[in-house]
Amino acid sequence: MKPYLALCILLLTLTPSLSSAAEDSRQLVKLPDMMQHHMLANMRDHLQTLNDILIMMGKGELGKASDLAEARLGMSSLPLHGASHMAQFMPKGMQEAGTAMHKAASRFARKAQEGDALAAYRALSEVTSSCVACHTSYRIH
Repeated sequence: MKPYLALCILLLTLTPSLSSAAEDSRQLVKLPDMMQHHMLANMRDHLQTLNDILIMMGKGELGKASDLAEARLGMSSLPLHGASHMAQFMPKGMQEAGTAMHKAASRFARKAQEGDALAAYRALSEVTSSCVACHTSYRIH
């Protein structure tokens, strides 16, 4: 599957249906305005990073994809995203989904570093599955 096609599928999965917010059954997580903007910026950065990883993988640059994943999505990225400050505003399930995503990204980074593209793609799907699980259950506006 081409990287851009995979990204389009991910975007469609993460985008709520065209129904109104009143009909949205996901749990609303209320955040202070500044935190909401910060979280949205983090999620846009995550999506950009996933896109960049897919592009690198499509070019066979697994080492670069590994480094990027760990730095921007993996467990090493938590201070960059202010995770400890954000977590206090999240329900437990949302925290768990976020932690699962960061752990999956670190697992992906290890698999990509090993050089097995198929195993790396499988590991990357665990990252996006965590994103899907969270976006399916929670909303912030």
